[in-house]
Amino acid sequence: MKDSWRFVAILLLLVAAILLPIGQKNYIIYVLTSWLIFTIAAMGLNLTLGYAGQISLAQASFMAIGAYVTALLTLAGWHWLAALPPALIISFVVGLILGYPALRVKGHFLAFVTLAFNTLVFLVLRNEDWLTGGTYGLSGMPRPDFGLFSTDKHLPFYYFTLAITVIAALALWGIVRSPWGRAFKALRENPVRAESLGVDTRRVTLLAFAIGSVYGGLAGALITPLVQFIEPGSFGLAHSLRILLMVVVGGAGYFFGPFIGAAVVILLPEVLRFTEGYYLIIYSALVIVMLVFVPSGLIGIWGRLKAKVWPKQQVRTDMAEGAGLQ
Repeated sequence: MKDSWRFVAILLLLVAAILLPIGQKNYIIYVLTSWLIFTIAAMGLNLTLGYAGQISLAQASFMAIGAYVTALLTLAGWHWLAALPPALIISFVVGLILGYPALRVKGHFLAFVTLAFNTLVFLVLRNEDWLTGGTYGLSGMPRPDFGLFSTDKHLPFYYFTLAITVIAALALWGIVRSPWGRAFKALRENPVRAESLGVDTRRVTLLAFAIGSVYGGLAGALITPLVQFIEPGSFGLAHSLRILLMVVVGGAGYFFGPFIGAAVVILLPEVLRFTEGYYLIIYSALVIVMLVFVPSGLIGIWGRLKAKVWPKQQVRTDMAEGAGLQ
């Protein structure tokens, strides 16, 4: 019964995502597309942080890797589909390398390591102008054309991004429901106990960083044709913190948390623009209040309400044992 309701809810959300941009102006469609792209990036960080418990402040740097690799290859004449695999492979390899410090340091020390990596990527992109264009960035990247289906206009590109998001979500669903997903959760809860039960914590830690990085690279590969202009400032530390906020606001460790968190961070400021100069103040106040009163994220509110309205009946173990002895 629970799975049936979940399937219906997912189907309704998908239908809403399909119908939402119809009849909207280009700017609204652009914002909705940005929401989908940042949802993909947040899904990757949610796997690394929410499921595996490994803190990372470098997700924007993997978006940069995916964006710049895709931009350079498409500007050289490659089709977007041909440029995507190299972008994802490089993101995977770099994420695997970044995962090695997580084998030795934990907590805020690991956060500082990933922060330093994000800064390093930013400096390379800014200073190596022979490759990246430096502070001037790269521009003119084409949107993918599939013959009968072109994504040159905003609405087709939105549906193209939606299809990629659905595929990425299905892949992540399979990962978290697989033995690897259970290993990620075991690593988050208690690494020592997980290792005593036979979990290869070294491999699981590296894999958590690598897969999360691939999702960041995929988001970057989609940002490139969306804005058709990229520069180092678009992938600084502030954007990594923004993606982290999406995961925390939505609910770290919940599968649908990134969708809700990205909607709050990307869409809520647009909804509050009618307040003119006060919208950022209102937005910040709402986020602070939510983090104080609902630290488990917005998706955790349903669990708390359900526990209060329909509390589970707990069976006393001593009574159960007594009944068994009679």
